[in-house]
Amino acid sequence: MAPTERSQAQRTPKTWNTAAPMIVLVVGATGSIGRLVVDEALHQGHVVRALVRTTDKARQINAQAQVIIGDVTRPDTLRDAVDGVDAIVFTLGSNGLGKAGAEAVDYGGVRNVLGALGSRNVRIALMTAIGVTDRTGSYNRTTQAHDWKRRSERLVRASGLPYTIVRPGWFDYSAPDQQRLVLLQGDRRHAGDPSDGVIARRQIAQVLVRSLGSDQALRKTFELVAETGPAPDDFDELFSRLAADPEDTLDGVRDLANMPSDSEPPQVLDDLSAVRARQRVSLS
Repeated sequence: MAPTERSQAQRTPKTWNTAAPMIVLVVGATGSIGRLVVDEALHQGHVVRALVRTTDKARQINAQAQVIIGDVTRPDTLRDAVDGVDAIVFTLGSNGLGKAGAEAVDYGGVRNVLGALGSRNVRIALMTAIGVTDRTGSYNRTTQAHDWKRRSERLVRASGLPYTIVRPGWFDYSAPDQQRLVLLQGDRRHAGDPSDGVIARRQIAQVLVRSLGSDQALRKTFELVAETGPAPDDFDELFSRLAADPEDTLDGVRDLANMPSDSEPPQVLDDLSAVRARQRVSLS
């Protein structure tokens, strides 16, 4: 670990509402959003680690970031990546790998990184998707991606770690003048097309990184879209308008109650038990 990282790792922040630099691990760092998160975190003065699968992939990453080779589907490769970090941003995407990919990457990647953390206390920003609670649409019926992303959200909530969960709208459909951020809750937009809401990739990255240092974003889940108007200056004010997720619940505030726990796969229930056990260890 570099000296600058060691000094940061020894710091235990008493508040997240701070501009102090953190060691930020970006999981999904070579994706289109992940690369922007790396750049944004560096721009905000953080020390950045980028988790990548291969040295070839590392060439896509900003040279100012530290590259860690690891694979979210292989838990034994993740210990060095999480050592000493203050925060983790997840921007995982299984990218057309179907049901198996959604389970292994969108869900399994989050589960494995949380497992590698052990009892460490870090801030989490997790990106999933608008419409994640829509179980009956054609996209979810084909890929089960919504279900597995939603299960990853549940793991983060059950972990007891301080978190923010961001569900962005559709990428690449926003007009240049659509920069006014709108944060929604309850995930009721299920058209399955850009009419659900649009957002620029750069603004997704900005919100994910900004959430890490904001007390106002703690334990909050929201859909993120942009409408016509100027970009915001005060992110704390945006986050402060949101309701926090109820404590000791698996779903986001106002989410549809359409995924009962007693109907979940046994392995998912075991994974939830494991992250809850991690919470009990961290509090002991």
